[in-house]
Amino acid sequence: MPITIEKSLAHMAWANQKLYQACEHLPEEALGSFIVNPEWTAAKILQHIVSGADWYVYCLGIAPWHDIPLPISVSEISELTKSLAKFDAQIYSAYLLDDELITFNEENRQIEVTRSMLLSEAVLHATEHRAQLMDAVESRGFSALSLDSIDLWSYETWIGSSGQN
Repeated sequence: MPITIEKSLAHMAWANQKLYQACEHLPEEALGSFIVNPEWTAAKILQHIVSGADWYVYCLGIAPWHDIPLPISVSEISELTKSLAKFDAQIYSAYLLDDELITFNEENRQIEVTRSMLLSEAVLHATEHRAQLMDAVESRGFSALSLDSIDLWSYETWIGSSGQN
């Protein structure tokens, strides 16, 4: 059986949910955490991951792109969690389609890329920013969860113990 992007997409969606659910329990002050650039706070990164997923849904031609609100309180993360689950499911559904060139508009220009590139980039984008988010939070002394608890090994263990495929 060939190796596919399916597992990476499924892992991305699972890891995103675990991380966002953990962030729902952070103290309010954690939303202002940042590493170097004060414009990239934990709140901004939480918004950016969801907005990015929504953008990939748009690029894949599934649905229009939306404005995603910046969370100003931890209680607002649960809505981001739900939106992210929806967008990740839409992205996941695209792996079943043939790999073909997709054209979309971005900043007044047309971009043409393969579906597989968009799907791969969606996974990489989420992974990069999950790490950035945890670094920002941990650099300020807060803890949501260990990135090791949402790695692919942990996902495989979860699949085995939950009977998921």
